[in-house]
Amino acid sequence: MSRFLMIDIGAGTMDILWYDDRRDEHFKAVAPSPVRQVARRIEQTQGPLVVSGVEMGGGPVTAALQQRAAQAEVVISHDAAATLHHDLEKVRQWGLKPVDNAVIERLRNNPKYTQVVLGDIQPRQIHQILEGLGLPMEVEVVVVCGQDHGLAPQGVSHLDFRHRLYQQMLDPRPCPATLLFPGDQVPAAFNRLRCMARDARPLGPEVFVMDSGMAAMCGASQDLQALGRAPIVVLDVATSHTVIAALEGDQVAGFVEYHTKDISLARIETLIEELADGRVRHEQILAEGGHGAYLRKAVGFKNLQAIIATGPKRRLMAKSKLPIIWGAPWGDNMMTGTVGLLEAVRQRKGLEAIQYL
Repeated sequence: MSRFLMIDIGAGTMDILWYDDRRDEHFKAVAPSPVRQVARRIEQTQGPLVVSGVEMGGGPVTAALQQRAAQAEVVISHDAAATLHHDLEKVRQWGLKPVDNAVIERLRNNPKYTQVVLGDIQPRQIHQILEGLGLPMEVEVVVVCGQDHGLAPQGVSHLDFRHRLYQQMLDPRPCPATLLFPGDQVPAAFNRLRCMARDARPLGPEVFVMDSGMAAMCGASQDLQALGRAPIVVLDVATSHTVIAALEGDQVAGFVEYHTKDISLARIETLIEELADGRVRHEQILAEGGHGAYLRKAVGFKNLQAIIATGPKRRLMAKSKLPIIWGAPWGDNMMTGTVGLLEAVRQRKGLEAIQYL
């Protein structure tokens, strides 16, 4: 049918998978994440900043902008300010000056300010990576993922809000690919994903976006050691977030999300058992500092056919007492998210299964 470009935007890395289904060949690359690159760009400058662009991953970028605001003037567009917080008053309290785009335009050529543009998808850089790999830059389908906490109403926890959104979408169709959206049909609540979809348009005529946790579940289930086994647990221990999911075929039985820095091997092991046996609760996970949980049904810990670990921080599981399988979808642990994106869009388009051996 076409060439596919999959891009997984993480906190540590940006993972790229290029696939041509006519030739049945693929190529891949792992680069530093956009959030690390933009933060480094900010740190390498001095003095006042004018910040434009859109909402992107926070972390290092948020820290770099807060630090600069303590030293010099930082003027930031309302759209870009969402990277730090969706409440502009919070952004002002950190010393930055949110303004509308008209003000940004007036300051764009002012030599007093260094210009910084925020965005997870920077087409020029991606073109350079593809060109460096010797790959055609013409693709028909672009599929991108990142984690979006959701744009919660005033006074509502973004974690509770995100949990309710997931329930509404997954209960009637409990498949990770449910969280794959055409670029022009992204729910308004997922502002970061909408921004990624918009910025990805120059890369190809057809754009899809997906939650990165769902992409990781979908990708881990494509590992050779997962095929034909059910139920299974997959865990993606990524740089910033860890996702533990119980799957039955292509359906999600439940999952738990945590910040990687806040979780231990012992807690992951107990969570795998509790999730499989249906004993996790969203409120419980939040109370102990996690991101939340979704539970549709218990598959039974004793019934598990495999526990597959992926992600750049999966070394955390090295001393586990559980029978961990080190997953490598399409032969590469770092491609878990991108393989999931390809599988999700394959399902959406009703294409034949892609067999990787």
